[in-house]
Amino acid sequence: MINTVRNTVMAVLNKDNNGYLTPEEFNLFAKQAQLEIFEEYFYNYNNLLNKQNKRLTNTGYADLPRQLVEVIDTFTQFKALTLSTGSEQTFELPADWYTITYVNFKQTCGAVVTSNEAERISEGQINRLLSSNLTSPSKQYPAYVFSQQGLGVTEGPGTGTYGNLGNQITLYPAQAATCTLGCDLTYVRYPKDPKWTYNVVSGSPIFNQSATDYQDFELPFSDQVEMTLKILQYAGVNIREPEVVQFASGAEAINNQSES
Repeated sequence: MINTVRNTVMAVLNKDNNGYLTPEEFNLFAKQAQLEIFEEYFYNYNNLLNKQNKRLTNTGYADLPRQLVEVIDTFTQFKALTLSTGSEQTFELPADWYTITYVNFKQTCGAVVTSNEAERISEGQINRLLSSNLTSPSKQYPAYVFSQQGLGVTEGPGTGTYGNLGNQITLYPAQAATCTLGCDLTYVRYPKDPKWTYNVVSGSPIFNQSATDYQDFELPFSDQVEMTLKILQYAGVNIREPEVVQFASGAEAINNQSES
């Protein structure tokens, strides 16, 4: 799809000699456009659920919430996390995570494996829960936090390594003696950065799909029109052509209105 989108963008820009877009500029704009559409999925899904609750959606081919869930689910990943260096309960998150949907606490003691879903606990609550044996997380009811709000040590059993928001999570309780702690993660990842790769022939870039760093858009073909329009908006600003921006913005508004 990426080559089709680029050809369309170049055709619009070159119609009135509005300007030229380099492959590097196109890749930057393509990345931003894909991220915008990807994040819009979640806002659109929320709006569709509101409509569904008001009985304004239908079933079958018109079941838009289900269709959107199917698209989002293509970005769902499963990963066994690795412990942070020197830690007994802090795990490294994957770099491409967008939102976490399931955290599995897994403790192995010899041949006995305990596996339960860990509950997300806010950083402001974990200290209060750990202060009492009645509320402290257990292997039957484990918990996790994203960070320790600047605390220098892990509260409760464990080491001095603690989670930092954005790249680590800390499981509770820490691993027991002679046991090992594991963490299985289910999450929705960001789409991979698109890259239109090329070879230079007679001074012009020619599409090369066989390049090792080639990456097509990961969004469905149904988003091709919106992808093209968003890239055109960035390109119009880049070459300082307000007509291109106005055309793309107007076409996108009509497209969004037809989908609402």
